Amino acid sequence: MSQFSRSWWGQQFIQAIEKLTDPGRLSRGRSYARGNKVKSFDIEGGRVTAQVRGSVNPYFGVYKEPLYFTTIEFQPLSKAKWSAAIALIASKASLISRLLLNEIPDNIEDTFKQLNLNLLPASARDFKTSCSCPDYSNPCKHIAGVYYLVAAELDQDPFLLFELRGLSREELLRELAKSPLGQALSAELQLEQQPPKPVDSYYAPLETIKVPAKTELRDFWHGAKRLPQTMEVLPDNPVSGIPVKKQGDFPGFWDRDNSFIEAMETLYEQVKAKGQL
Repeated sequence: MSQFSRSWWGQQFIQAIEKLTDPGRLSRGRSYARGNKVKSFDIEGGRVTAQVRGSVNPYFGVYKEPLYFTTIEFQPLSKAKWSAAIALIASKASLISRLLLNEIPDNIEDTFKQLNLNLLPASARDFKTSCSCPDYSNPCKHIAGVYYLVAAELDQDPFLLFELRGLSREELLRELAKSPLGQALSAELQLEQQPPKPVDSYYAPLETIKVPAKTELRDFWHGAKRLPQTMEVLPDNPVSGIPVKKQGDFPGFWDRDNSFIEAMETLYEQVKAKGQL
């Protein structure tokens, strides 16, 4: 499988396409995706459009670089199918909690399979492609290049997969928030997002303590009451990870190949254990 994508969902998308087409022809598109051959690229709903630069080939009488128009259209799920899928997702706390945190669980495709549905392309009926180039094989290298760009977009926003199948992120989260579990989780999220309340001072007020004129320095610093020989173990108070997790695995400011959330989880564990960073 190609490692063009960084995220799990981007790689799963390429894997799904590879199962439906010739991997050899698909691999030709990687150089197009990486080599700035795609002049324009746009996703609107379930329709992906791109303008891809072709190659000069005097043998076929092509003396000027051509520009080909490429289109990929994904088949949307019907409203009835989306309603059934949302109802099933909303009944599972492990799924709805992560979705409301802008995360897509890796096993959500299994939930769709319970309804004989799929998010990722599973057959040629799930999408259709076209390209204005003279290569009648499908995919041509121009279409293949656009496949990889779609996978790269999934790295940035895995919820794009829902949009390609006919449901926007906003619609999905709005419908999930209507369920009993969604209402409870949304209320909790609202509490987490409350702005801080201004106060006169964020520090404890200073207090002047009078010290007797005749005071030994040792007595002053050690005090009359000695510290206990043993200390009670402090309770393990968990820190909410909602602000971090809402950024997703690959937020816009994160240009590394590893997951932002996984990196933060490692950092928090090291700080918690007072280990070496």
